[in-house]
Amino acid sequence: MSGLEVVDVSHGYGAGTGRVEVLHGVSLAVAPGELVALAGPSGSGKTTVCHLAAGFESPERGAVRVDGRPAAEIADWAVVAVVPQQHGLLAGLSVEDNICLPAHRAGVDPAAAFTRLAEALDLGAFTRRGVAETSLGEQQRTAVARALVLAPRLAVLDEPTGHQDDDHVEQVVAALAATARAGSAMLVATHDQRVWEVADRVVRLDEGRVVV
Repeated sequence: MSGLEVVDVSHGYGAGTGRVEVLHGVSLAVAPGELVALAGPSGSGKTTVCHLAAGFESPERGAVRVDGRPAAEIADWAVVAVVPQQHGLLAGLSVEDNICLPAHRAGVDPAAAFTRLAEALDLGAFTRRGVAETSLGEQQRTAVARALVLAPRLAVLDEPTGHQDDDHVEQVVAALAATARAGSAMLVATHDQRVWEVADRVVRLDEGRVVV
């Protein structure tokens, strides 16, 4: 079972008079096969939760685990894959190479998954194009495809529809929902009600606290 567990996490940045407390006793869980939307106003702590779940940082207090292991100790995209707000693509590579990079590093043939995701996310017409030559929306969908190509145990996505028009939002949401149905745990920080509507649960943050 397992999946993502965030247990009584408090976290902040800085020291002394410059200290900012971002999270206050946050607990949440995402089971395999579940899509959980993380909602809340800007500054509520959503991105910090994503960074901790992705293992970019270790919590100052509390625990963040994926399949029972500390998230910060995991560096395997088959276990935890990420779509950060800035996308994190490699500008010197093509769209296809960016999407397939996690699979190549894992020694897995990505052909079938790549073809399916390129079609589902409307990327097929420019997979050979340099990613730097594509629009922000195309780059965001490339980052989503890269996160899903290995069908990870956990995918963490921070505002994955922010640069999409309505038609492409539907494609991204459908891809996320399909990946959850196939067994991945999905944590999606988003203001987009269309993601909330397909989520199994919506967890709301306000000023760094989970609210009911």
